[in-house]
Amino acid sequence: MADLRRFAALLSWLAVLTALPVGWWHGGVPAADVGTFVAYWALTLVLPGTLVHRALRGSRGNLPEDLGYGAATGLLLELAAWAVAAASGGQHLLRWWPLPVVVAFLAVPRLRRHWRTGPGRRLPLGWHWAICGVLLLIAGWGYANWRMLPLPPADYAYYPDLLYHLGLVHELTRTMPFELPHLAGESLRYHYLSDAHIASASMITGVPPATVLLHLWVVPVGWVAALVTAALARELAGRLWAGPLVAAVGYVGASPTFGSPLDIPWTRALSYASLSQTYALPLLMLLAAVCVQALRGRALGPAWVLVPALGLTCAGAKSSALPPLIAGLGLAALAAWIRRRRVPWRVFAVLASLVAAMAVGYRLFAGGGAGTLRAQPLGLIRHLLPYQQTYGAEEGARFGGLLPPGLAEADGSAAWLLAAALFGSWLLRQTPRLAGGSLLATPTRRDPVAWLFTGAVAAGLAVAWLTYHPSASQVYFWLPVIPFGALLAGWLLARTRVRWPVLVTAGLLGVLAQLLAPPLGSPPVLPQAERAIESVRVANADDWMTALGWSAARYVALIVLAALLAVTVEALLLRWPRAAVTARRAALARRLGRPARTTLLGRSALAGVVTALLGASLATGVDIPVRHLLAGEDPLGAINQQLVVTEAEMRAALWLNEHTDPDDLVATNVHCRPVRSTPHCDARAYWVTGLGGRRALVESWAYADATLAAHGRDGYRYPRQSAPDPALFGLNERIFTAPTPADLARLREAHGVRWLLADTNAGPVSTDLARLAPVRYTTGPVTIHELP
Repeated sequence: MADLRRFAALLSWLAVLTALPVGWWHGGVPAADVGTFVAYWALTLVLPGTLVHRALRGSRGNLPEDLGYGAATGLLLELAAWAVAAASGGQHLLRWWPLPVVVAFLAVPRLRRHWRTGPGRRLPLGWHWAICGVLLLIAGWGYANWRMLPLPPADYAYYPDLLYHLGLVHELTRTMPFELPHLAGESLRYHYLSDAHIASASMITGVPPATVLLHLWVVPVGWVAALVTAALARELAGRLWAGPLVAAVGYVGASPTFGSPLDIPWTRALSYASLSQTYALPLLMLLAAVCVQALRGRALGPAWVLVPALGLTCAGAKSSALPPLIAGLGLAALAAWIRRRRVPWRVFAVLASLVAAMAVGYRLFAGGGAGTLRAQPLGLIRHLLPYQQTYGAEEGARFGGLLPPGLAEADGSAAWLLAAALFGSWLLRQTPRLAGGSLLATPTRRDPVAWLFTGAVAAGLAVAWLTYHPSASQVYFWLPVIPFGALLAGWLLARTRVRWPVLVTAGLLGVLAQLLAPPLGSPPVLPQAERAIESVRVANADDWMTALGWSAARYVALIVLAALLAVTVEALLLRWPRAAVTARRAALARRLGRPARTTLLGRSALAGVVTALLGASLATGVDIPVRHLLAGEDPLGAINQQLVVTEAEMRAALWLNEHTDPDDLVATNVHCRPVRSTPHCDARAYWVTGLGGRRALVESWAYADATLAAHGRDGYRYPRQSAPDPALFGLNERIFTAPTPADLARLREAHGVRWLLADTNAGPVSTDLARLAPVRYTTGPVTIHELP
């Protein structure tokens, strides 16, 4: 029987580990690249990382959790190896970085024991199948994204941030110091460690960077985050089922809508479009596990080295990921101090180490984007449609003062009522992540770990709603703490000790409520001209208030129904104990009398509400990618044909990548999207550097520090600001429209430009250019010239 169970558990993992490579292959990745990437993860991340993690923190007593923690540690070790290679110029040796680790664990007698799983409780068969189901759902989410995301070359409009990151990936294959590849010569200041991971994967495997970034990297990283979170949930809740549940809610779940017409795009922790957000999650969860170890009073021993290393890495992976955890740790340290009546020096040492790592990380990585974050309560409503087309219709690119300009300038209370309704609607959407805060109302509040995660969730929520960023980047203080909210919810359910029929029934209610809720009528989207008419704006705001009110009523109805259903099921279980409850539990309820029954029913009501919300969240998270797959829609948004980069243009950029030296510099007349260059265009083209893999003298500048700092100047948002160096931009443009031997010589000798990429779709190209600079490649509208 034991052998059969082991085989059944192995079968679940084989199914998962087969499904992902098949999905990659079906998405257009060559089979050889798929096999190489699988070997890369197994041999250069999971294997050395697991050995090192066992040496630092010990074995978890089972292989899946060891491998999850080990893979997260492997990501950390890979970054250290990449940094050494990039600093020394030894990128060609990067693929061998795991070898010294493996040799050490083979040769040193004290380290050999870490090749085996340590003693511990064996995970049951149901746990294996449940966690593998979660991993399959994450893979399905990834497949829904990359299925509609063609590999270049293709006629397609890639989301500009993906091309921006692709340019950074190419840059990080070079030797330090790094430059902003889209504006050669400008220092790179950005949280780019997710790009360093992709660059390392490409250099180690030989798989093209575009293939790694667009299709391969994201799901394995999401898997590692889910496994680490599941292991931490089992440790905190003390229940085996809590691990898969928390992993599912944290990484598959999304904000339930119940048919609401309000579109809130920030719904889940995993993000295909934000590489840095997703990459930070496994590292942040590993750091949280170390913080839990310190808060529980257990010595860190050699694991101390992980604290500053993970702190610096989290700051360099996503600058907004670390502050909420630090805030939560500070609150937990105070709670431990008050509870134990002595100073928890170990916890304060961890806190000080993380604060120092964050300070160093911000100095090394934080760029101009961080400077555009302003203190502005309710600033997040400026990115929601009901406010944008009503009281915020005339804000433009203004930052405003302490409050959003439209709210500060509005007469009467109507604008404040809409702002309150939008804030309340957002909070209702997040109830699956906030419900776990009720844990502090239970005896578990004596555990400082509960304060750690509650404080982190509260800090993430507060910063998201007390600040303003022109691209809504303040939400990235909230998204990393979603798994913490899931941890609290799972821990709360385990603490209530409510029986499984109550949980299952309430969870199914939440699932059905989300899937079967009919859509509410949506107020009309106002054309830009009508947004200038005050009476139309006021009427539209009233329509939105009505729609949001009905949406809130559905949330309230679900909460009431879930509580009543849970109490009913629990009462039935008490009435017929032989059918559904042990005699010991029933006898206890009878002996203690009505107060015990009331407490039990109250716990059931709370557990029912939380479970129903979690069920609705999971239903939403699964329903979204399924709908995209069935409808053949692009999850990153409908393609605007005006923004499409043609296959011929992509081929030209790829030619640069294949036929020029990695350190060559390119000048191009491509700057904008749509590709035609016009004054104050959207300067986020990025495909010349992203696909070409070479630095550009002046390509696109929307994300440069100077451009971000200029947001609002002359009434333009930062992507539509002029080039930060007008003289250099003027020289760059003359090369294509009115080239002269003197300008070409200046470009070659003073700036080091070797290649010119001229695209007639971007603007007129002089016929003299072919006479002055030899043509090396032509396809469609693009001609590539070499400067002699």
